[in-house]
Amino acid sequence: MMLIKYIWPILLSFLLIIGLSFTTQVQAHGGLSLADDMCKLTVGPYTMHFTGYQPNSSKEKEFCEDIPATGRTVVALDYIEEALRPLPTEVRVIKDTGSEENLDSITILHLPAKVYSNGSINFEHTFNEPGKFVGLVTSGKNQEHISRFPFSVGEGSSSMPSGLVFAIAAALGAGAFFLFKVGKKSTDSSTA
Repeated sequence: MMLIKYIWPILLSFLLIIGLSFTTQVQAHGGLSLADDMCKLTVGPYTMHFTGYQPNSSKEKEFCEDIPATGRTVVALDYIEEALRPLPTEVRVIKDTGSEENLDSITILHLPAKVYSNGSINFEHTFNEPGKFVGLVTSGKNQEHISRFPFSVGEGSSSMPSGLVFAIAAALGAGAFFLFKVGKKSTDSSTA
């Protein structure tokens, strides 16, 4: 019974840290999120269905955020709201340099603003090198609705997400702390 008293806080801490690690992963991808098994891109008050795949390497397997490998990549953005159809939309992919002051010098793909009355934007790009990039989708008469989402290409993912590694390390640290305290209390009570 005494052991459960000390394991319970460790278990709660572990679950809390795991939960927090997943919320930061969601926030890291800006306007792009997975909801109801559909990858959604938020552009101001509007949403688009985002579909990406690499026909030469992963065949028909879709991705939502990070692109698994370098090579030919096909992306489709499908409007969810009809209200987007008459609005001009611009798409840009840039190298993530930390600064967006000179967009033209870091742009690797650009679809100028135009009206996509069919509600679908399709494009493809060949990523020759792995790295970090940012997708920018703007919409509206004055391009006032903006979605900015960072992503990586070909950087793979470790077999264990970094948030999970952090959670395990934190739980082990908390467990060691509590066991040390329990050991110290039993040593103190036995010497008294």
